[in-house]
Amino acid sequence: MNEKIQQTAHQFAQNHKEEQAELLRTLGKIPAPSHQEGRRAVFVRDWLLAQGAADVVIDDAQNVVCKIGPMDGELIVFAAHTDIVFPDTDPLPMAEWDGKLFAPGIGDDTANLVNLLLCAKYLLQGNIQPKRGLLLAANSCEEGLGNLDGTKQLFQDYGGRIRAFTSFDGYMPGCTNSAVGSYRYRVTCKTMGGHSFGDWGRPNAIHILSGLIGRLYAIVPPAEAKTTYNVGSIEGGTTVNTIAQEASMLYEFRSTSQACLHKMEEEFTAAVEASRGQGWEIQVELLGVRPGDGDLDRGALESFTRNSVEVIEAVTGEKAQVSPQSTDSNIPLSLGLPANTIGTVRGGLAHTREEWVELDSLPVGLELALCLVLGQIGS
Repeated sequence: MNEKIQQTAHQFAQNHKEEQAELLRTLGKIPAPSHQEGRRAVFVRDWLLAQGAADVVIDDAQNVVCKIGPMDGELIVFAAHTDIVFPDTDPLPMAEWDGKLFAPGIGDDTANLVNLLLCAKYLLQGNIQPKRGLLLAANSCEEGLGNLDGTKQLFQDYGGRIRAFTSFDGYMPGCTNSAVGSYRYRVTCKTMGGHSFGDWGRPNAIHILSGLIGRLYAIVPPAEAKTTYNVGSIEGGTTVNTIAQEASMLYEFRSTSQACLHKMEEEFTAAVEASRGQGWEIQVELLGVRPGDGDLDRGALESFTRNSVEVIEAVTGEKAQVSPQSTDSNIPLSLGLPANTIGTVRGGLAHTREEWVELDSLPVGLELALCLVLGQIGS
């Protein structure tokens, strides 16, 4: 860990902690469901322009991309997502007491986004010129059925030149260096139905769907990497005395290995085909795909993660918690590029409406984020 960089980052964080907290209070009230991040995107773009950004755009996926340094060669990316897991379209409720700020999505990922923005402010107002092109991305669609569409767009637009990717997401001292991929489906069975006594013997959609679930739960997951599956929701039927005309379920499987995901896809398809028959229809809708780890240079990834861990531990004084997760880093990791997702705030109750962040942790998180940025850009 470069001591000069840490001193610089620490001083900047201390000097801007009031501005940082106020920006969080403002940004944290702006609703941003996945695929509806427009209001936050406009706010972030305008804020960056006010800090002196010369090249900042909102792309087709509602990512806000701020470009700094030479854009004709290799690029590195730092990102934080604008969307939150809740569907609110009215201003988000917020409360503050006992040194904590409470709001839906306030830590996941609004506080991390604020730290990314303050890093941009440091670079822009200090006229820092990195040796490699830098993309600072406030990206869309990280949560749920956003399906990482924002990061997918970034790699569609710049992927051939991106050499490293870091996202700010989650809580300190977390570090993700392995992608938990997932495939998600809605499966629906439809039949003629009828009266439970007068039409007894006709196919029942609930019974058929239950048989499919039994087949799915008989699958032995591949052992090359941790691989799981789950039926998370099931609904259907009308009343106790009707043969169910329709039933549906939500099903997913997950793995850190893209190869294992492909094997699970084959098993899923085979189970569905075995459940088809006369007198009923089975429909499969793919709701989302998040890729797992691709063909990675493990040595390069370990070196990249080692640097992140060193910075996390130097700034927080805690042992870094390295674990696989499903984050924006899934996309670069699936493409074989080194990537980490790093928490830059302390808080709790993520994905609940009572989520909170510790206000005193904000400068520490900004120091961590800025150390990571400055350490990579080679200015």
